[in-house]
Amino acid sequence: MAWVGKLLRVNLSEGTCESEPLNMEWAQAYLGQRGLATKYLSEEIDPKVDPLSPENKLIMTTGPLTGTCASTAGRYSVVTKGALTGAIACSNSGGFFGNEMKNAGWDMIIFEGRSPSPVYLMLLDGVARLVDASKHWGTSVWDTEEAIKHDHGDPLIRVASIGVSGEKGVKFACVVNDMHRAAGRSGVGAVMGSKNLKAVAIRGTLGVSVKDPRRFMEATAAAKKVLADNPVTGQGLPAMGTQVLMNVINESGALPTRNHRDVQFEGAGNISAEAMAEVRETDGKKNLVTNAACFGCTIACGRVSEIDRTHFSVAERPEYQIISGGLEYEAAWALGAATGVDDLEALTFANFICNEQGIDPISFGATVGSAMEMFEEGVITTDNTDGIELNFGNAEALCKVAELTGKGEGFGAEIGLGSKLLCEKHGRPELSMSVKGQEFPAYDSRGIQGMGLTYATSNRGACHLRSYTVASEILGIPEKTDPLVADGKAGLVRAFQDATAAVDSTGMCVFTTFAWTLEDFAPQVDAACEGEWTAERLLETGERIWNLERQFNIAAGFTGADDNLPPRLLKDAAKTGPAEGKINSLETMLPEYYEVRGWTPDGIPSNETIARLAL
Repeated sequence: MAWVGKLLRVNLSEGTCESEPLNMEWAQAYLGQRGLATKYLSEEIDPKVDPLSPENKLIMTTGPLTGTCASTAGRYSVVTKGALTGAIACSNSGGFFGNEMKNAGWDMIIFEGRSPSPVYLMLLDGVARLVDASKHWGTSVWDTEEAIKHDHGDPLIRVASIGVSGEKGVKFACVVNDMHRAAGRSGVGAVMGSKNLKAVAIRGTLGVSVKDPRRFMEATAAAKKVLADNPVTGQGLPAMGTQVLMNVINESGALPTRNHRDVQFEGAGNISAEAMAEVRETDGKKNLVTNAACFGCTIACGRVSEIDRTHFSVAERPEYQIISGGLEYEAAWALGAATGVDDLEALTFANFICNEQGIDPISFGATVGSAMEMFEEGVITTDNTDGIELNFGNAEALCKVAELTGKGEGFGAEIGLGSKLLCEKHGRPELSMSVKGQEFPAYDSRGIQGMGLTYATSNRGACHLRSYTVASEILGIPEKTDPLVADGKAGLVRAFQDATAAVDSTGMCVFTTFAWTLEDFAPQVDAACEGEWTAERLLETGERIWNLERQFNIAAGFTGADDNLPPRLLKDAAKTGPAEGKINSLETMLPEYYEVRGWTPDGIPSNETIARLAL
């Protein structure tokens, strides 16, 4: 129960769609979504495969609780070998697409091969077919979604698609569903584009069953009350969204600024949640229109924003859709502090472009930040940038480059390489603020020590959502630890990584963990799924998933040497704030982390660990 028990295998090369039973033995070991799809990918592809070759596979996958009445149970993930990193990629998205997929009767869709011409997959409950997408090729996510709904005469169809960036192989292209929710990191959209797969459209009405409906209703009701009573999930996130963090992290001295040159941004207040809620003098409106929720979510942290119509970015674009998904913290940081831009409306415009064309705003903004540093140092000039003056703080340059990158044109194609390849191309690899090729999100690890170890060891490249030690180090959840101290962070990071891997595999949102522990997840999973699911079993499942991902990366060619940080974070001390004078202490944390993980000193899971986890 909870699992539908079916997956759809789509061979794009042959144009076939075939149903097959879900491997329930694997489901019991890996639960679903992130874990189960990683198991399938690991078994079915050579980890050394070129991410953009037909031999790579792309998996869209739900969790067992996706589509149920549990709070936030609308998640789905896209799992593949990442175009940006060459590592295991699992990008998680909300909205309504995951629920629709589960209600159409599918736990998972595995895409194989490459279509000889553009296509999209149409799912109507249990019926699947490939449809010619030639007329949609070259169009944005927004236009594609609207056109598919129009063509089928059903506004309730849910669509996940790629923009022009995914078609043109921008390394950090996303898969966007419901217009502005994204499976956002690691270049999963580029993999989708390499397969000539433009979109997946779904209408599902079959419903989702659970093992014990009465007990499941009781468990989900109790869990929802915990969320409602918590100050973060019940008050802070609904009112201010993740942007509540902008001023908090800046005051903590951990807001990476101008490509990590600094740890505090003097313009943070201008691009914060508070600024989004202020009435503009120009038109008497606010940037923030309202909050919004994904399927089944009782938190509603999403933002809906409207740009000032007099702003330079849209003043000459009256046709441009200007009410859409608003800034969240990571995007506001990457487009703002990382580039030194404190123009809220420009950031909102650039974020809309990221949604419209399907590019990851974190990697985009961070890559622009590295390019700005090279521009100011004279490494690149206007001859390289289509004449754009790419100085830190230049809002117009940010907007122009966003449009170029979204379409993979001119200098935008250079930015579309990602910061690692871009900086290597210009002989300055040390200016890429990334791990395993993926750019850092919005936390400087000199001011939050645990995040340095989190970034260095993340299986998908630098990522905050694999181990959000910020919760403990800054917010005191589940208990307060000192962000400036390295002691004890190895165990903290491991605990967050294992728990998060389990949560990502349920079909529910990781933001619930601001209020829930695994003791809150376990009764819901146990009432929904066959087998006995305790908090301890969920934690062990998370550990098994983490080690399986590690094994994939090792087979792909990664080593312990890739568990590292850029020299800037290890040698250049923070200049201001609470962390002034500090660097990240990775060299002391990493050996301890390998030990608590049960890995060798080289970072390889030991035989004992592999046997214990039945890998």
